[in-house]
Amino acid sequence: MYREILFPTDGGPASQAALDHALDHAERYDARLHTLYVVDTTAYASLDAGAETVISGLQQEGETALQAVAERAEDANVSVVSEIISGSPYKQLLEYAENAGIDLIVMGTHGRTGLDRYLLGSVTERVVRTADMPVLTVRVSDDE
Repeated sequence: MYREILFPTDGGPASQAALDHALDHAERYDARLHTLYVVDTTAYASLDAGAETVISGLQQEGETALQAVAERAEDANVSVVSEIISGSPYKQLLEYAENAGIDLIVMGTHGRTGLDRYLLGSVTERVVRTADMPVLTVRVSDDE
């Protein structure tokens, strides 16, 4: 049913909760797991000085997050492809999914409600609303 599964990660608690589900689906369907970290360059475009330092730090954070996923995938005997890309997170996720022939996206979501959700927006929400393939979301409350 699923041959190519995309697991976008930011290394945070929501991603960690979703990783178990992504690995379970990859094992169950003998699928390849694509793990992706998107450096949100749109959030730092207005910084004059220091933008390169911030982006470099985020890329290092991405490498750490992807390495952790790769180790878990290896332990589960799941084939994994990892990549760091830059840009608008939800747009880059959808573009990657289309180009890689992704059958399923598995991603975490925070349990934000009300004003927090309205002000912060949600990459997951945008992906769910616009993806052409199924999206499995794993909810983590802000308390976790």
